[in-house]
Amino acid sequence: MRQKTNFLCFSAIFAVLAAHTFFLPPVLCAEESLSDLKKQVEALQEKIEKMEKNQDWNTEDIDMLMDRVDKTELHTATDKISWGVDFRTRAESIHYNDIRMAPSGIIQRFFTPVADGGFNGATKEDFPKTVAIPPEKYDADNDIIYTNRIRLNMMGRYNQHLEFRGRLAAYKVFGDSTGVKFNQGSLGDVTFDGNSASLPHGDTLRLERAYFVYKNQLGDIPYSFSAGRRPSTDGPPLEYRNYSLEGGSPLATIINWQFDGASLTFGLEDVTGIPGASFKLCYGVGYESDWGNAASLNYSQAELDDVHMLGIISDLYDNGTTSFKFSYAHAWDVTDGFTGLAVMPFIVSKNNGTYTFEPNSGGFISRLEPQTNIGDWDAASLLIRSQIPTENDHIDWFLAGSWTHTNPSQISQNPFYELMGMGLLSSNGELEDQDGYSIYAGAIFPVPHVNGRLGLEYNWGSKYWFNFTGAEDSLIGSKLAARGEVYEAYYIQPIFGNNFFVKLGGQFYDYKYTGSGNPLGKPVKIVDTTALDTINPVIDEVWNYYLSATVQF
Repeated sequence: MRQKTNFLCFSAIFAVLAAHTFFLPPVLCAEESLSDLKKQVEALQEKIEKMEKNQDWNTEDIDMLMDRVDKTELHTATDKISWGVDFRTRAESIHYNDIRMAPSGIIQRFFTPVADGGFNGATKEDFPKTVAIPPEKYDADNDIIYTNRIRLNMMGRYNQHLEFRGRLAAYKVFGDSTGVKFNQGSLGDVTFDGNSASLPHGDTLRLERAYFVYKNQLGDIPYSFSAGRRPSTDGPPLEYRNYSLEGGSPLATIINWQFDGASLTFGLEDVTGIPGASFKLCYGVGYESDWGNAASLNYSQAELDDVHMLGIISDLYDNGTTSFKFSYAHAWDVTDGFTGLAVMPFIVSKNNGTYTFEPNSGGFISRLEPQTNIGDWDAASLLIRSQIPTENDHIDWFLAGSWTHTNPSQISQNPFYELMGMGLLSSNGELEDQDGYSIYAGAIFPVPHVNGRLGLEYNWGSKYWFNFTGAEDSLIGSKLAARGEVYEAYYIQPIFGNNFFVKLGGQFYDYKYTGSGNPLGKPVKIVDTTALDTINPVIDEVWNYYLSATVQF
């Protein structure tokens, strides 16, 4: 009986430990979870000892314990994936000031025949390069809009060398599951591969990430190879405002974008003696031009090339308190858009050198396709993160400086963009290289007694600043893509650590130039825009206030 008792005690304790160790998300290794686990083990052991002392064993007790052991062994043998959940409910109040829009008379001229003084049926030579009519201004408010976002994290480990990771996501606005937006000139208005799981697109569960990681050792250098749908969103330094670990690999200052590809990483700390040193080589495909696209059988567009990207990500130094991280990326053959869906305000077509316009009065969904490779793009960013000690805590701070370069090759052959003479950050057929710059800085202060965090952030982008951050989690548009300034302040109050917390914050967008986040067309100073510059609404200022509650474990 003693041997059987010890076996049952050991098996039951092992079952509880195994269940907690292997099948709950890693975040439950927090202090309170370990305390709960300890209490459960102690209670189970106490019950077994009491039963042994009183020799009060019966079939029901034995069956109960063996049933628990059997279920755990079955769980261990059959389940290969550990699941984690990240769920957020958020309320926002958004207020747009001085939106600029072409007067209705100008818009109507696009549907008026040339013979009657309109643009419908005009040739490129007939179309005016400018219209000396100022745009109209108006304000717009959405006093309250609610969203739900759920992310289901997956992780499976075969052995110390091989593992799988992935994430499914759904993101929707309360009372809206259409999944396709009305296009007002922003890339965020189009549902396409780069943002499908990161912006509100209805109640559909989408594959945001799925990749394997193979790890091994090359002498004194650990390395890993990974391929699949990449962890390329929510990268550093967005972990501060997200109150989480680093969410992705690329620096979010230049890339916050879903794509497929591969990476090869080398750990260099041991061979260089530099704390945290590493080097990662990255490859990605931003657009597939042939398979699955309607244009692939059209010989007139058969020369459209795929969009490829190559980059490096390097931890230059990281001692756990201070870190320097560098990222560089180069994209070949950037296209004049991406295949996706949107509700276009009007349809433009070209026939025998003349352009015709048809209003989309029925709100029909359009399949959008790129038609031209418009040039190459380069970007680099250096991020510095550190801490300032305080009496009982520390202040986190970060500073990132970034640069982008565009090398246009030709203007777009999309009928509307061609009519406007638009290329890569260029207009009127003027194809010139341009450099853009950005600064992103922030500080996070501890709030004593309540364990809260107060964050202050600021970012600025120059006239020709252009990055690939269209998947940034924002109903307004990527703040890190802004050609202008964005100020943000937020307060985070943990309820159960980072497993459950609330966040209250506000943002102020002050745009200086048109086209933030858009590769097409020469940016124009907003105060100097004309009617032709504002065919799509041009945003000047935005105030956004938000309150959210997040559960993650």
